[in-house]
Amino acid sequence: MAKSDLNMPILSLAVASILVACTHAHNGFIGFGYTGNGPSKWGNLSSEYKSCSIGNRQSPVNIMQDDAAPNAKLHDLDRLYVDANATLINTGFNVALQFEKDGGFMTQDGKNYKLKRLIWHTPSEHTIDKQQFPVELQLVHESDDGKLVVVAVLYDFGNPDSFIYQLKDALAQLAKERCSVDDEAQVQVGRVRTKALKRHTRRFFKYVGSLTTPPCTENVTWYILGKVRKVARDQITLLKSPLNQEFQNNARPVQPPNGRVVELYDEAKHSARRSN
Repeated sequence: MAKSDLNMPILSLAVASILVACTHAHNGFIGFGYTGNGPSKWGNLSSEYKSCSIGNRQSPVNIMQDDAAPNAKLHDLDRLYVDANATLINTGFNVALQFEKDGGFMTQDGKNYKLKRLIWHTPSEHTIDKQQFPVELQLVHESDDGKLVVVAVLYDFGNPDSFIYQLKDALAQLAKERCSVDDEAQVQVGRVRTKALKRHTRRFFKYVGSLTTPPCTENVTWYILGKVRKVARDQITLLKSPLNQEFQNNARPVQPPNGRVVELYDEAKHSARRSN
């Protein structure tokens, strides 16, 4: 990241004008956790969560690169993201960035999926060759008919991430707010720049899975980007800071593949085949 990126104006709102509010969480929400009511017990907490236990296409998964099946019909992810107003939310079990309308869209198989929210998990939920990473960013897209596509970005330790950097003041403010168990803390952060999210994708893995938190709804299409990005250790601390201790490590363990095939798109290999 260039030094100039750190010196430019970050958000349209000054720190002093950032608004923090407690809003009532979803009615009927059944609490779950990562220790006491951990992932192995989610399916027993509510009938609505039964897919967490009995589903056979659950996420996350471990991706073995040598076993991934190249698919010549796959193509570069067609994503058009735009700067948009957003709200940073402490849901109690993760930190999310919710776009006021949407942050642009991606197109797959002729259908548009609007970018609705971003969710961070620490450490990563998906693993590559059984390696877990410090952070996973999940970009949640939804079509008009309710179908979900999630693009996952994995991060390793290194230089500061420019996207997280622009949210640093809002994250710090969110960490100061303590709402009741039934409430969510929200920080209105104004216009968010999405440039860092739409880099060209040269390699990715694709499979069909589920949401990684209850109700663990299935038939979610996942794209795991092959390029591992960098994030600073203090940024990881900042991402965790709004959450209570139990939820600061909020990665669901990898789930059985149950015969599912993980597909691979590799631009270099596709180009080589076309040139032969």
